[in-house]
Amino acid sequence: MSASALTALAAALAVVTAASTTPRPVVPVTARVETPAVYDDEAGGNANADDPAVWVDPERPGRSIVIGTLKEAGLDVYGLDGRRLQHIAAPQAPGEEAAPGRFNNVDIVYGFELGGRKTDLAVVSDRGRDRVRTYAIDPAAVAAGRPPLRDVTAAGVAPVFAADETEVDEQHTTYGLAAYSDDDEAYVVVSRREETSLRLLELEDRGGRVGYRTADTLDLPASFTLPDGSSWRPCADPGERPQVEGMAVDQEEHVLYAAQEAVGLWRVELDDAEFEAPELLDRVREYGTPWTYDTAEEECVVDTAHDPGFGGEHLSADAEGITVYHAGDGAGYVLASSQGDNTFAVYDREGDNAFLGSFAIGDGAATDGVQHSDGSTVVNVPLGRSFPQGMLITHDGEATPADGEREGTNFKFTPWQSVAQAFPEPLTVDTDSFDPRDTD
Repeated sequence: MSASALTALAAALAVVTAASTTPRPVVPVTARVETPAVYDDEAGGNANADDPAVWVDPERPGRSIVIGTLKEAGLDVYGLDGRRLQHIAAPQAPGEEAAPGRFNNVDIVYGFELGGRKTDLAVVSDRGRDRVRTYAIDPAAVAAGRPPLRDVTAAGVAPVFAADETEVDEQHTTYGLAAYSDDDEAYVVVSRREETSLRLLELEDRGGRVGYRTADTLDLPASFTLPDGSSWRPCADPGERPQVEGMAVDQEEHVLYAAQEAVGLWRVELDDAEFEAPELLDRVREYGTPWTYDTAEEECVVDTAHDPGFGGEHLSADAEGITVYHAGDGAGYVLASSQGDNTFAVYDREGDNAFLGSFAIGDGAATDGVQHSDGSTVVNVPLGRSFPQGMLITHDGEATPADGEREGTNFKFTPWQSVAQAFPEPLTVDTDSFDPRDTD
């Protein structure tokens, strides 16, 4: 990060003011499709749904696929009807004392030049082994009903953050992930578990396989100066710093939106493969609230009775999944999961990213509602007859009905127009102005 960017960051953090808006009602929305529930136990293969991505089929958009991370269980691939099409296991532990692979976040890169051919990629953060894993998506396989993903990760890719394998096993590893393209180059931004670091990686063709190199690194703040002059750091276990997971890049403007879970929503411009100065757009409600650590219970105790009122009004910790809805002429929206109150906040994509309102996905005729949502992704283009005006996909951290005492998770598919039309002043539905496959 440049010296000028650091200076701007210091100036931005010196004056922290809480935005004041009139509370707006949370609008209700229902999903149309859900994927099969998965279970984080031995019988379920330790599957825990987390983050989705959508690959748009260039010939028949209604044949597009959804790729979802299952943490230690790897990846599942789904059709738009929610049926499972393929399962990919996470890498096994390389040794008895080592951690196995654990897939956290996934995103799509279109048209990457690989082995002399334009290739669409699913790029995944492997939290267990501190790597970025890459899978080629085969349109012919999708058309033929065959498993469409194939591992094309270069042999010997290095850990993203750890200095060596011993440090990998300490698990301060690759966590959140978001991808974008700039002309003929493809990049991923990755965050670090239990740390504030973000790393910008450039993808590389290594003999027909995909590797990466570090282009830049940014460390977000771990403590903050409050309006009354006092210093505050977010509640965390000893040795942990306020991490980022949910991230998305505005593909046209090359702006990163990153959710620092216990802090709020950041905006970071990406210019010439560098992070510019971060700007804190919104804060979680708990921002600035004092806390203590209960060593007996091994947990933080937040002193809500002495909340100084410096937090925001739209996000309840944790701030999680981020996604960008692209519309014409710079219009559109940034959506953020407010995990603490099971809602999604909507911000304007233009200008100062003004807050526009919140919605919740509740129980409907076809699916149950969405709780404790981690990852999400939105697509503006038509995806066949079921989703002719695009769709929003959200992780559901509490899929019901439960299977006895087993806690299930899955993904919910919601028509974008259902979200847009739920607002008193409807959100934009624009299926023509942006093509996610257009990387020029």
